[in-house]
Amino acid sequence: MAKTSPEENFAALGLTLPPAPKPLGVYKPGLQVDHFYYVSGHGTVQTDGSLIIGRIGKELDIEEGKLAARQVGLAILATLKAQLGSLNRIKRVIKVLGMVNATDDFLRHPYIINGCSELFAQVWGEENGIGVRSAVGMGTLPDNIPVEIEAVFELND
Repeated sequence: MAKTSPEENFAALGLTLPPAPKPLGVYKPGLQVDHFYYVSGHGTVQTDGSLIIGRIGKELDIEEGKLAARQVGLAILATLKAQLGSLNRIKRVIKVLGMVNATDDFLRHPYIINGCSELFAQVWGEENGIGVRSAVGMGTLPDNIPVEIEAVFELND
């Protein structure tokens, strides 16, 4: 059986990428250092450019939060394609840091960030699409987005 590429895997999901987000501060969306690509914190940019807004446990429930994290994953993929030209340039996911804007009593931050991690596993496969990860709660996030995620990837030679 022939191995499929990350681009083929993404196409098979039938999902649409949002526009690659533009920096809202003084930073680069992504930066290549040697064989690694670092992606700045991304938010919940949708295909129309708007943001998913709301705190998990208040305006959004747990499933809406997980979908918001998947949307952040799609925004990261959009940046990778815009900056690198193809998802095939990525060899593997190294690290994901997921930040969750949730109420004080919310305890399932890792479940929310699975929305992004599951997407990456579908694109790069379980071996290369799952890296190390942290999923933490935040008191607030910019513009009251429910999820912000940053990631590090290893590039193909």
